[in-house]
Amino acid sequence: MSAQLNQLLNIKYPIIQAPMFLVSNTAMVIEAMKGGIAGCIPALNYRTLPELKAAIHELKAAKVEGGSFGFNLIVNKSNIKYKDQLRVLCEEGCDFIITSLGSPEETINQAHKVGIKVLCDVTDLKFAKKVEALGADAIIAVNNEAGGHRGEISPKDLIVLLKSNCKIPVISAGGVGTKAELDTMLGYGADGVSIGSPFIASMEAGVTDEYKQACVDYGANDIVMTQRISGTPCTVINTPYVQKIGTKESWLESVLNKNKKLKKWVKMIRFSIGMRATEKAAKEATYKTVWVAGPSIEHTTEILPVKSIIQNLTT
Repeated sequence: MSAQLNQLLNIKYPIIQAPMFLVSNTAMVIEAMKGGIAGCIPALNYRTLPELKAAIHELKAAKVEGGSFGFNLIVNKSNIKYKDQLRVLCEEGCDFIITSLGSPEETINQAHKVGIKVLCDVTDLKFAKKVEALGADAIIAVNNEAGGHRGEISPKDLIVLLKSNCKIPVISAGGVGTKAELDTMLGYGADGVSIGSPFIASMEAGVTDEYKQACVDYGANDIVMTQRISGTPCTVINTPYVQKIGTKESWLESVLNKNKKLKKWVKMIRFSIGMRATEKAAKEATYKTVWVAGPSIEHTTEILPVKSIIQNLTT
């Protein structure tokens, strides 16, 4: 199971445990590294810079041969913490950074100065070529089977498209919950895979047992797109509460989003409201359940340690 991602991040298996808002934590990433893969945490999972620094120190102390760790940065203007988070990551050190939702130029420039690899989320060829030209070390190809904010192109078509037109490694994100599916992505030409949703139902994940059990009880057909979390279409489990509130933006939001000057502020407000609701559902037992996940929960049949999930994906 050797691929370019193995060499890029010095890992045993070509897998990144994808960064998941509110779900990913140091316990998960430490077990990921022990299992021979890379683990990644959204920097936004930490409310303060001292908390982010403490996480980096914990992961550096737990680093083992064959594993690596990194952080995900939201690099657009909606993340007012971005520049400080980037500074801390570069000062304290990590193996890699994954950028999302914006231009990675500054991140690439600053990270490369201190030897940190930068992998960039993309959903199409146009943006892939842009980040390659900026010096990205690899592309995270987010396809239409990914969880959270997914792309619109099928895994096979996106991998083939990017591999045919880009020279840097292409890491496929979405649609992998078994070893057979992982092998399929590598067979399409992917240089590795990023896997998120199967790790939600892990013993180490810092979310409620209800959230984890939902990933066991629901399947691929229960995943729907909603605009009511961040203002950008996002995949969630179609719980009774999601059915009750609906998945479309409100009439007022629809009108305001047509105004270029107001659109950014509407999205920021929606993001703030949606994230608070999602955090409450992730951290507390509540009937207001907004659980983000992708269709690969289809293969989640029980709550397991991260170690066992990795074994199921690699053996």
